[in-house]
Amino acid sequence: MELTAKEKATLLDIAKKAIAAKVNNKDIPKLTVDSERLQEKRGAFVTLKKHGHLRGCIGYIKPVKPLGETVQEMAVAAAFHDPRFPSLKPDEVRDLTFEISVLSPLKRIKDINEIEVGKHGLYIVRGYKSGLLLPQVAVEYEWDRETFLQETCYKAGLSIQAWMDKETEIYIFSADYFGDTD
Repeated sequence: MELTAKEKATLLDIAKKAIAAKVNNKDIPKLTVDSERLQEKRGAFVTLKKHGHLRGCIGYIKPVKPLGETVQEMAVAAAFHDPRFPSLKPDEVRDLTFEISVLSPLKRIKDINEIEVGKHGLYIVRGYKSGLLLPQVAVEYEWDRETFLQETCYKAGLSIQAWMDKETEIYIFSADYFGDTD
């Protein structure tokens, strides 16, 4: 799904307004989106950075809700419920940059050569443990395919070599990602 510039701007606006309302103890605005694509159920992540450093990132891997609703909910979750960070304070909002990643459906793979660093994100599952890294993470850290697999295993709380085990499920996906700097 290729989003238009207007749809991307709308999603960024939805995320920013939701966080602004929540941080000021106001009701989150009721969603009204006219784009059919923003009403489609899609997986999406909202990433918040403060001065270039991660400040929160949460999303739905699978298409659970309409995209506009997912972005609104995940923006609030990234700002206030990411367990790696304290809840966002009002004075931090002006320092945030936003990035939204709209995910394609997951595709299970058997051959790691299907993974294209820079194009694909990874979702690794073994038993009750799972970890996901977005496509742009591997690019940001200049990882090769094997390092990307190892880091996704690490995020899942698995051995960094778990991707080699037949019991481990490896999924790829692509993402249309955009943000304040686009």
